[in-house]
Amino acid sequence: MSATDSKKPPIDPVRWQPPPVDPLPDLPSAELTIVPLPGDAPEDVVVDGAGHLWTGLVDGRILRVSPEGDARVVATVEGRPLGMHVAHDGRILVCASPGGLFALDPDSGALETLVAEVDDRRLMFCSNVTQSADGTIYFTESTSAFSYAHFKGAAFEARPRGSLFRRDADGSVLTVVAGLYFANGVTPTADGSALVFAETLGRRLSKYWLTGERAGSVTRLAEHLPCMPDNLSTGADGRIWCAMVSGPSAAAEWLAPRSPALRKLLWKLPDRFQPQLAPEVWAVAFDPDSGEVVAGIRTEHPQFGLVTGLVESGGRLWMGTIGFPALAHCPIP
Repeated sequence: MSATDSKKPPIDPVRWQPPPVDPLPDLPSAELTIVPLPGDAPEDVVVDGAGHLWTGLVDGRILRVSPEGDARVVATVEGRPLGMHVAHDGRILVCASPGGLFALDPDSGALETLVAEVDDRRLMFCSNVTQSADGTIYFTESTSAFSYAHFKGAAFEARPRGSLFRRDADGSVLTVVAGLYFANGVTPTADGSALVFAETLGRRLSKYWLTGERAGSVTRLAEHLPCMPDNLSTGADGRIWCAMVSGPSAAAEWLAPRSPALRKLLWKLPDRFQPQLAPEVWAVAFDPDSGEVVAGIRTEHPQFGLVTGLVESGGRLWMGTIGFPALAHCPIP
């Protein structure tokens, strides 16, 4: 982040009371296998129909990775690749910040821009994307004020500038849920009745209902989490996997309800003087109906941590990160 310190955009923080914390059940450790990559910070990881993994590096390169760990660069996208999803037609949907939402042809490497603007403004922080059974694309924007390079600005501001959007087949984009505290991962329930989405700063998972009498409404699935949820994926048995990037920073929690002037001053300092994320390996699976924890891992590893994406594939739980030049996997808990 240091290279961008001198170019930081201004922030407009407000006093904010962070959500309370409810503990999660103790989770077991796991034996990790580290898969080095030719670049840093593979933020998300998804799997295609052939069992290949897809991820994006901080420099914009999109990789296809075999289950054995062989990586090939397929394309380079504008901005920093974040969340991904394998579409019904086999293309890879890619969020990039800045840049927007793209569709990648996995064979040719050709990129099509699907969404570059929303509400007559540039899409700043396209974060994660999924597709419902009828082909409708849903995607999140973490904040309308910052790009990935300055993601901490959103935490300093503590303003609900995130949204969940819908892109229809004709290319039109509608806001379906606004006012979110750093909207992040989004994934459908196995029965297609709802989308589950994460708010990283809000430390909660919610359901946006697609069908039934609750269609169009939002209900909470899990809240008051003791950690910051990131990308999500739906497991083979319908459980909702959540990457837990880090526990909350004690310093950031202390600052939030106090004078915004303190955060304005701290924002001007180099990144190394600001609250940092503590790397650990933390992944939790929730029941899609009750929100109860049904599986997970929590451990530490010298070569991996800050889990931001995850997916089940071939009996393994694969994980991405914003902190290391590698993917990792372990047996599915």
